[in-house]
Amino acid sequence: MNAELKKLSLEEIAAAHKKAVSKIKRRIVLCGGTGCIANGSMKVREALVKKLQEKGMSVEVAVEKGDMEHPFEGTYVSKSGCQGFCQMGPLMRIEPEGIFYCHVKETDVDDVVEKTLEKGEIVDRLVYLDPATKKACAHENEIPFYTHQTRIIMHNCTIEPENVEEYIANDGYFGARKAVTSMKPEEICQLVLDSGLRGHGGAGFPTGLKWKFTLASPGPKKYVVCNADEGDPGAFMNRSVMEGNPHSVLEGMMIAARAIGADEGVVYVRAEYPLAVKRMARAVEDAEKYGLLGDNLFGTDFSFRVRIMEGAGAFVCGEETALLASVEGKRGMPMPKPPFPAQKGLYGKPTVINNVETLASVPYILREGPAKYREVGTEKSPGTKTFALTGHVANTGLVEVPFGSSLRKIVYEIGGGVTDNTGKVIPGEDFKSVQIGGPSGGCLTPDLLDWPLDFDSLASKGAIVGSGGLVVMNKQTCMVKIARFFMQFTQNESCGKCVPCREGTKQMLALLDDIIEGRGTMETLELLEETAKAVQLGSLCALGKTAPNPVLSTLRYFRDEYIEHIVNKHCPTGECKALAKPEIDPSKCKGCTACARKCPVGAISGTVKQPHKIDQSKCIKCGACKATCRFGAISGI
Repeated sequence: MNAELKKLSLEEIAAAHKKAVSKIKRRIVLCGGTGCIANGSMKVREALVKKLQEKGMSVEVAVEKGDMEHPFEGTYVSKSGCQGFCQMGPLMRIEPEGIFYCHVKETDVDDVVEKTLEKGEIVDRLVYLDPATKKACAHENEIPFYTHQTRIIMHNCTIEPENVEEYIANDGYFGARKAVTSMKPEEICQLVLDSGLRGHGGAGFPTGLKWKFTLASPGPKKYVVCNADEGDPGAFMNRSVMEGNPHSVLEGMMIAARAIGADEGVVYVRAEYPLAVKRMARAVEDAEKYGLLGDNLFGTDFSFRVRIMEGAGAFVCGEETALLASVEGKRGMPMPKPPFPAQKGLYGKPTVINNVETLASVPYILREGPAKYREVGTEKSPGTKTFALTGHVANTGLVEVPFGSSLRKIVYEIGGGVTDNTGKVIPGEDFKSVQIGGPSGGCLTPDLLDWPLDFDSLASKGAIVGSGGLVVMNKQTCMVKIARFFMQFTQNESCGKCVPCREGTKQMLALLDDIIEGRGTMETLELLEETAKAVQLGSLCALGKTAPNPVLSTLRYFRDEYIEHIVNKHCPTGECKALAKPEIDPSKCKGCTACARKCPVGAISGTVKQPHKIDQSKCIKCGACKATCRFGAISGI
């Protein structure tokens, strides 16, 4: 059977799939990304199929290897990869009507079938309600979260991720065929260089230039490695691309292999991404089945094979030399450079390492050309970037925007605005900061809301694009505590190979503890800054060099907050318990005595129907009073 499949051209495979789905009356797509699955989207899918069958409708759940003589007729209930709008999951799309439902549960299936599918009515409780305008949006093209995005990398994340035929029917592998059959390696490298594509993993190095260096390195054996070891807190861009469009990653690897003369590739995925591992492995299997991976591809002498390797979750293995060591079975620790992987990489052979997003962008460039790719983005940072939008923002999820887009567009137009700690959108300006680039990144402040987000402009502000994590923080956030959070992460994840990173991050963490626990002095602040700069200069690898970024950027933009902690022993947000100073607002206190009765140490005094007071010398800052007060009269804790 496989031998017959390998004889089919891409055009024949695409035509067969299009024929198979040509008579489908309706397609219902359930989001099959990790977030929606965790919320029960596949259970909704099962309940929907069962309900449709009970109604006597013709239902299909897997249209594979299309039968050109007998196309499927009826309702196709498929799944997709991550559709990005994670906060609203489970998500359901109904085509051809373009209806978009969110927060769909199994109990909603009856109404979806009986009202929407049978009567053409909208189930009002399932449509998206814009938090800013309060407009009900029943269709995807009405939802600002989607309309303000430009999708290249995630364009095909709505197709069935485990169906290679559908990927091919959407122009998949045509770019790879072009590279293999009609282009020389030098031409491919130059094409990618002309597109301006830069590494989306954080460093932003020109991809075509990296490929050229590897092509120029002598040797009969070379490798292509996909870095899918996404370890930043709050980042899930690579995971979502692998789950939703795994073949785009494989196709990008094929093109890279042809460009440098490699015959073997490795996808290094963190083991915490089981669904991504499963779908990447399925993609490799299906590609081999159709002769898209293996020997003599597209009738040429070019051969390329890919294997999937699961990493153990070490953050440092996101650094390319540490990743290579891990693939070789060694402890994941960075190596000094040079030599660079392009010269001496995996098993000592020339190696290209690109991250998931970078590789997934390559097929588009081969199909459409570098000029088309450059139509979005900036001159020095063309194309788009995916960001994981999290934190105090109404619409959390995965977004893709052109390089050069502003924070204002992402946070307010796509994200729907800043929320308070209960999740409600706050009227007016309550934006305090965004942590961009994860533990290696930095903070951006309100005066930078209109600053363009690209590789070069962010560097001038002490931040980096990084892998694309965007954590939005409101004014109730303590920036010193945020710096400590990221410092604790990098200290825990330090491989320990070099002294500046191993010991420096530990000392920085101890100094931050002193500040938030009330032991800090101005000398502490000076030592913290001095240590951060020493770690930045002296660490062996990029992860160590960027570990102080959250501290240095918060010191740059929020030094007054540090000084308030140190000089006045006060945390302005009340998040640092050791520095909290609980107070009762007399204008709000009703004198109900509930807080006094709840206080375990008798620190609250006052008479009935009169404002109460807190004795700071007795208060243990447990928060029981604030939790009890029904009038919001207690602050500072």
